[in-house]
Formats: sequence, structure tokens, C-alpha cells
Amino acid sequence: MTDQPAVAAKAASLLLRYPDTEMLATVPTLRAAVSELPSRLAEPLSVVADHYAATPPGELAARYVETFDFRRRCALHLTFYTHGDTRARGEALVRFAAAYQSAGYEVVGGELPDHLPTVLDLAASAGEIGWALLRQHRVGVELLGAALERDGSVHRHVLVAVRRLLPAAAREDITAAATLAATGPPAERVGLAPYGAGGPR
Repeated sequence: MTDQPAVAAKAASLLLRYPDTEMLATVPTLRAAVSELPSRLAEPLSVVADHYAATPPGELAARYVETFDFRRRCALHLTFYTHGDTRARGEALVRFAAAYQSAGYEVVGGELPDHLPTVLDLAASAGEIGWALLRQHRVGVELLGAALERDGSVHRHVLVAVRRLLPAAAREDITAAATLAATGPPAERVGLAPYGAGGPR
């Protein structure tokens, strides 16, 4: 029997990655896999997969960069929303890295371990370890989804599917998301050096 949450998580991971030649080559297979999922997951993921199939690669790349590389409110790094660029974020990234290590999963491509597509890959491949990270950082998922919704990004549909893969948001998560949406993340700029340059822009 197909592990439907794993298939959906893998599809969401791919659809949140930069649309380079390698990623776009997966779109036909991705569309076929998504079509086999329950409608509550298939419908939002298919919107994005179909958009990728119908849109010129150059246009896809330009929109992706505009959305995720130049808008901090659309950061794909989950701890950014709750910790900003602070020492506490560095500590949170250590916990992410430990989870990957315990699953025998290596982060590739120079990404930080809280990179949402990478965490979705972990959930698809290793199961509960990845799902636990997503549940623990539900605030980041909610804030990213809300930002993509406000911007009218096609990727907002991916976040709809991701939210549907998780338990309903707890009241405290909703409250925290509302507070952070109003005030923004902390701004102390220390503690990230061991995890690669930069972070979300």
C-alpha cells in the first residue's frame, strides 16, 4: 500500500525547490504520483504541478527567485520565523541537525537543516523524525503559508497541502503566528556561522 503522506511530502518538497532542469525533469512523474493521492492533497499539489508543466522554465525561475530569495516574509527556513537571526536560532539548528543525524540523513546542497523542502524530504524518507520537526515548527509553516497567500503565489497551494498533512494547529501556535506576523522575528544577528553563510534573505 502506498504511503500517501510520504508521497505528498516528497511532492511538496519538490514543488518548493528551485525549478532547475533536474527538478523540472521530475514534473511528469510527480503529476502522476500526485493524481493518485486523496483529493484533499491531490488538488492543491496538482495546481502547482500543472502550473510547472505549462509555464516556461525561465518564467518559473524568475518567479521563484522573486518569491523566496528576495522576500524575507517568504523564507523557506522554519526557525527564521521564531528565532530570526539570533543565537537561539543557532541552538534550534543544532536540534535539527541532531534529528537528521539520528535518521542517518545527510543535508545536501549547502542548505540549512531547517529548510522546509529538506525537512519534507526527511519526513518522506524517515517518517516520524521529520514529521515531528514539522509539528514542532508549525508556527513557521503557518506564517509562510499566510505570506504566500497574501502574495498570491502559486506556491501557496503547496502550503495548503503541507498543513493538511499535519494535525490541526493548536491555539497557542495560531496565537504565536499572529504575534510574529505583527512584530516580526527577533533581530539579534549572531550564532549562525557554523551552519553556512547567510540564511533567508
